[in-house]
Amino acid sequence: MPAKRLHLVRHGEVHNPSRVLYGRLPDYHLSTAGRRMAQAAADHVGSLGRPVSALYSSPLERAQESAEPFAERFDLVPEIDIRVIEPTNVFEGTQMRRSLMNPMNWWHLRQPSVPSWGEPYTSIAERMLGAMDEAWTAADGGDVVMVSHQAPIWITHLRVAGLPLRHDPRTRRCALSSVTSFERVGDVWREVAYAEPAATDGAVDVGAV
Repeated sequence: MPAKRLHLVRHGEVHNPSRVLYGRLPDYHLSTAGRRMAQAAADHVGSLGRPVSALYSSPLERAQESAEPFAERFDLVPEIDIRVIEPTNVFEGTQMRRSLMNPMNWWHLRQPSVPSWGEPYTSIAERMLGAMDEAWTAADGGDVVMVSHQAPIWITHLRVAGLPLRHDPRTRRCALSSVTSFERVGDVWREVAYAEPAATDGAVDVGAV
């Protein structure tokens, strides 16, 4: 029996006092506030009154830590799926504002529709939908939760909505610990809900592009 609904959950706030674009760098963990955000996301999904039968996570620490409240609440062991990981980008490990002040970096901005600074949007969409398709089919009914990152979730939203993948990263509707929910009818995905259950005022949210 396939799943009933699939929730893409973004990780919570990361401890990042230097405001580095951490991307796929190791050892970036949730802040204290980020753990509260992750708990709020799990509480929100729990409040829907829907059984959750499977839990997946990006391999990055911040995603695995954000999956912990879901594992505890629904008595599940998270399965790591590298396909829902943060995209690569050439600015990883830098402060974005400083990087953009360096004319030598402007070359990386030459094709924002690709984007030229990192993994192509089409690649992100394909790997995310591949992971979603497999998780949907493998589920024993109930809902599926996937803990991922802002860019993959937003790109999935755009692809499912039939919108152009090119966009300004500053305009993404994908807050920390937000929950974007989908259903699949036949082979067609549709977005059915979006929620921001966590308080994010004052949060540091500069980790990726």
